[in-house]
Amino acid sequence: MFQRMIDDIKDSTGVTLRMTSLALAAAIALFITTCFLCAAAFMFVLQKYGPIEACLTGAAVFFAVTAIAAGSYMVRKRQLRIRAEKLAKAAANSPMFDPAMVAVGIQVARAVGFKRLVPILAVGGVALGLLAARGHASAPAEAPAE
Repeated sequence: MFQRMIDDIKDSTGVTLRMTSLALAAAIALFITTCFLCAAAFMFVLQKYGPIEACLTGAAVFFAVTAIAAGSYMVRKRQLRIRAEKLAKAAANSPMFDPAMVAVGIQVARAVGFKRLVPILAVGGVALGLLAARGHASAPAEAPAE
């Protein structure tokens, strides 16, 4: 049983390492391609207009790329903040944080007794975990895309 788990971990680690290596190779190739394209554009503008215009053109291109990257970063940061606020509001509206529900829970704990309540909660937690795992395992698989 443990050997199977170890083999699964080895396989997943190997796949992850290969995928990371491929992504790194693609990133390096993209960087080199971008460098040659920038050099070609610089040389074209240098021959056509002169060195000052060539430098200003390169600066304008990199400024535009930087502005696009900064804009997309700020949009993504804003989306994450809005999502976090929605999750916080949903958690605040949860019945678990309702003062009346907390009061009922405390009264039940006092009536049953804390020493008896701990095993009941443990059995309930295990049952809930088994139900959640069973419901997840019996869910129908997604249909293949056509």
